[in-house]
Amino acid sequence: MAVQTISESVYVGLCFKIGTPQQVAIRRDALDIKELLEHKVTGNKNTFVMISGSRREGFRFLDSDFDSMYWQNDHRVLWDFSQATLYNTHKYKLILCDSSESPPGFTLLWLPLEEANWVVLSSCVRINGSLCISSAKYRDITCTIIQPDSTVHGPCSSGRHVGLFEYDNAHCFLSDFWPPSASSWTDRCHSWPPPHVVDDIIRSGCHFVAIGHKLGKHEDNEWRISFSHAEQKLVYAMNHTQFLTYGLLKMFVKEFNKGKSEEEKLLCSYHMKTAIFWAIQQNTIAHWCPQDLLAGFWVCFKLLLKWVYEGYCPNFFIPENNMFLNKVYSVAQRNLFTRLYCLYKKGIAFLLQSPSISSYIMDVLCNPRLSVCTDECTLISEAELDSDIFLKNLSGVPPVKNLHGCMKYLHMVEQLIRSPLTQYQIPILQKLTASILQTSAFMLHEMYTDTSGGNKQMYIADKRSCYMLKLAAKFGFVSDLLYIAMYFYTTFRHREALSVIEMTKVKLAQPGLMYHDHVDPERYTEAVGGRSWSFKMRHAVAGHIELYNHICYINELTPEQQSSSLTRWPQLSIPPLVLLHMLEFLCCRHVDPLRAQAALDDLQANQMVLTYIIFIDIYWEILGICQQMTGNHQAALYSYTQSLRQFPLNRIHTATRHRIQYLY
Repeated sequence: MAVQTISESVYVGLCFKIGTPQQVAIRRDALDIKELLEHKVTGNKNTFVMISGSRREGFRFLDSDFDSMYWQNDHRVLWDFSQATLYNTHKYKLILCDSSESPPGFTLLWLPLEEANWVVLSSCVRINGSLCISSAKYRDITCTIIQPDSTVHGPCSSGRHVGLFEYDNAHCFLSDFWPPSASSWTDRCHSWPPPHVVDDIIRSGCHFVAIGHKLGKHEDNEWRISFSHAEQKLVYAMNHTQFLTYGLLKMFVKEFNKGKSEEEKLLCSYHMKTAIFWAIQQNTIAHWCPQDLLAGFWVCFKLLLKWVYEGYCPNFFIPENNMFLNKVYSVAQRNLFTRLYCLYKKGIAFLLQSPSISSYIMDVLCNPRLSVCTDECTLISEAELDSDIFLKNLSGVPPVKNLHGCMKYLHMVEQLIRSPLTQYQIPILQKLTASILQTSAFMLHEMYTDTSGGNKQMYIADKRSCYMLKLAAKFGFVSDLLYIAMYFYTTFRHREALSVIEMTKVKLAQPGLMYHDHVDPERYTEAVGGRSWSFKMRHAVAGHIELYNHICYINELTPEQQSSSLTRWPQLSIPPLVLLHMLEFLCCRHVDPLRAQAALDDLQANQMVLTYIIFIDIYWEILGICQQMTGNHQAALYSYTQSLRQFPLNRIHTATRHRIQYLY
């Protein structure tokens, strides 16, 4: 088979593994719009957060970390003190760079006015009588105090959210100015990236992360210049073949490092990113199209081999910064080169010997219909595309503490609706708005419950809450009807709640319903194919129900919310059918015992149908609560014990143990 045909097959295989152009665009748009909304709402807060790393770039590997960068909005780093005239010193605490004694890509950070917050001041050391912010001390404080469950990993606080996913949080500083040491980068950008991207990158400045150079004169005090924001923009500027080549390089290095200790992993994903950046900018491949994907990989691999041979990996922005220094040298360098050269002698075919890479490539090669199909529109069904929009990228707003915060979100949504949006950002914004309205409705109800405001104020608040919940259901998911049912139950309108539950039950039983990855593509397309995303969301999409722990939705789950909040977890996540049967049981238990028992039987009998596997802890908990209410303590005890044995997604262990104690 011709190399070009194999390259096309690899392109198709990587689209299935990594994502099509539409899927990648959706993932990026989702994060962009949510981050934009949050930054606009929290613009006056002290801390900014930016999602970074592979997830921000558009990858969704199962083992992808959640990388975030945090910086203090009222601190700014200057390269020259003359830049201080651009800032209001009453609002900003200014920090000054000094790279004169640091290796390329690193710098010291000084506090010239000795004004900063307690975290920064606590991280300072005196050098020659002046205050210098120590990267080691800053890293230690942010890791042990701000995130006490974390460990230090490079410049980051690393950990795992209840075993669900790993995260790397970098607490850093921001400069609005492009580093003088990276000025040569702009001179190299003749063919790539485009001028508007270059200008955008320069305007965005850079960050400083808390780690020094191991061979630097001030290792514990130096900071590394970070170009994470610039790198994200460069990855966005890639065409899809370049992006898939980058993804293939990431998969290669992961396979290459398999079975090695952290110290033995001399190559990392960042080296692969650097290689693809240099390869694209140096115009080593003329067109970067599907037919040339393997040629692009091979160019990057040879560039990597050259760097290892020379012991010099030039940073893309500051080439004088050798990223192999103090890592790839001596015996380790020779061994690494030998391993890579053995692969080089095998040619590009060595990729087919990698189990994790070859499997999906062979699937495509063995399927003639797919092997010649590089038209992105035919690579993915409508159901799969919508799944990427609706259920992998849509989630509620960050927990809002009060109604004022909700109103700020709604005001910003109103402004964003009038701005240019991509076709993918509209449904994302739509779902965020539904979440804000639901949060507002329950907050408003709490404000006017058991207060001295009088019946009139409670009546008005109730009308507004009902209106917001019904409005949210008009452009939210099918499952969002359950927020109305919860509200009716908690306000003792059981008949109205049961009416909503019956309507929701019918909608959730539709054969074309999409819930996470569970969807019958043919039936989904038959039901809503070709319709607007707004229509699809309201008629054929369900998501789990999020109950924010600082808001009371139904009293029966208050202990679970309190238990979850003790671990600083923001919400309970409940599969919609589990909550539906619980609400039906609660509404009927005093007025229709037979129907209540039927709801409990449905809850108990359909565990695998009702529950997306990672939410099974809350399933057993809710089943136990209902069983305990019927007086079946033995069954409740079994259910609570099962809940304790599950993956602790919702962090409800404390509540579960208390319920078991009560039964004993």
